[in-house]
Formats: sequence, structure tokens, C-alpha cells
Amino acid sequence: MVWGSRRDVQAELARRRAVRARQRAEHAAACAEQQEILAASVSGQLHTDLANAYRRTAECHLSSARLQESYAERMAAWGGEELSRPRFMTGVAEACGTSSAALTLMGADHGQLSVASSDETSRAAQDLEFVLGEGPAHDASVSHRPVSAAGQVIERRWPAYGPALTALGIRAVATAPLQADDHCIGALAVFDPGSGLAHSGALTVIADALTRIVLLGPDADPELYDGADHRDRVQQAAGMLSVQAGCPVQDALAMIKARAYADGQSPDAIARQVLGGTLKLAQGS
Repeated sequence: MVWGSRRDVQAELARRRAVRARQRAEHAAACAEQQEILAASVSGQLHTDLANAYRRTAECHLSSARLQESYAERMAAWGGEELSRPRFMTGVAEACGTSSAALTLMGADHGQLSVASSDETSRAAQDLEFVLGEGPAHDASVSHRPVSAAGQVIERRWPAYGPALTALGIRAVATAPLQADDHCIGALAVFDPGSGLAHSGALTVIADALTRIVLLGPDADPELYDGADHRDRVQQAAGMLSVQAGCPVQDALAMIKARAYADGQSPDAIARQVLGGTLKLAQGS
């Protein structure tokens, strides 16, 4: 597919998803109004609760529509150079009042399954969590609660991750879990967000929109317009290293993470070297 066709197709897809999201938001808002009328006439708590639920649903759909519209506009203006290809997460970051946002999908063991980021800074922060096994996305996923920290609190809360994060120039982080019914599928983290974001509830609304509409809804796209990374190269390198070293894949993965941290490189960069044969991590290989 030539870049022009690819650009137009994805821009149109995002526009259509935005239209449907706005229609669903209008329907949910109408349902909320009906329940509010019933609540006022019969003083029923059930109707009040239903009205609030519909309002939250409408809010999620509206947030999703705005994210889709933002992506459609940027994709339509894209000039075709792969390095400047628009990222869906850029719109997420902008909605949160920052330039750096990272979405992490996690498994039952809270290990990273898929990641997406708005820029290199947020991806570097995401890689740090992957390598060190601690950080705000991990904590939000485990606790099912928003997590935020700023200044020196970052380094006190996460002894290994904190200093490495502040070394990137990041001074504040706010994270919301991606809550799906009674379980958590990951977390949305924003770095150096606008003042008050962590306490305004806006981050939770956006995280809910991503979870309920973008990732799991009727128009779900967990690949985020090809912006998601499943760390396939790292997993491939871990498998290759496992054979070379005669050790479990998880041990091989730990070796890659340790080398990435020691060398100050990304796990992907280390994986490239392992797969290319320019880096030997297994003794005797």
C-alpha cells in the first residue's frame, strides 16, 4: 500500500470511529436525562445510579471521539515520512496536557504484553519499567488505583526506577489503571502533565475511554493504528539466547534487561545486537 492510500484509509477509519463514538455519547446522554427525570419524580436511588453510569459512559465516548478526531487530523496532514508518522498516543498525551504519555497492557503477572508511547521520552520511561520491574504503571496495575509522584518523591518511592526517570529530565508522573470490570489490563502513564491533572479526574476519564472504547469496545483497535509494540524482537532475542545459554527464556530475558540497564541502552537495542550476532551474552557462545 502506498503511503498516500495508507494515510487516507487510516484517517477515514479514525473519522468514522469518531462519528460512531459521538453518536453513542449522544445516546448515553439521552438515557442519562431519562433516568434523571425518573429519579426526580420517584426519588429512586436506582435511577440516580443509572443516570450517573450513563453520564460516565457518555463521557468515555466523547473522550474517545476527540482522540480519534485528533489522530485523523494528524494522519491527514502526514507527509509520508515514516519517522514522522503520527502516533495515536500523541493525541492522548495532548489530551492530558503534556507531550509524553505511555500506555502499557499487562498480563496476569503484571508483565508488559504490549506498549505504546507518544514520544521517545515516554518510551524510555516505559523501557525503564520493563527493565527494572518497578514504576508507576506497575503500581497502578497492581493496586487498581491512580498513582502519582513528583520531585524527590519519585526517587523515594522507586529506588531504582526513580533516579533513572529523573535522569531523563522528568519531574512528575501520573498514572491511571486501565480498569475492565473486576480486573486491570494495564495502565496509562503521563509524564510532566499539566498542573492538577492527577487530582482532576481527567486522567481517569481518558484511561476509561481507552479501556472501554479504544481497546475493548465495538470499534476496538488494541494495536492503536499500528502504534503498539509487543516487544517481539526482545522476545525473539531471549529465545535465541535461551538456546545458546541452555537456560529458561525468563533467565535469558533477565540477561537482556540487565545488559540494557548496565549499558544505558534500550532492551530493543540489545536485542538487535544479540540477533545480529554482535553481542554475546551467553558464555561460550
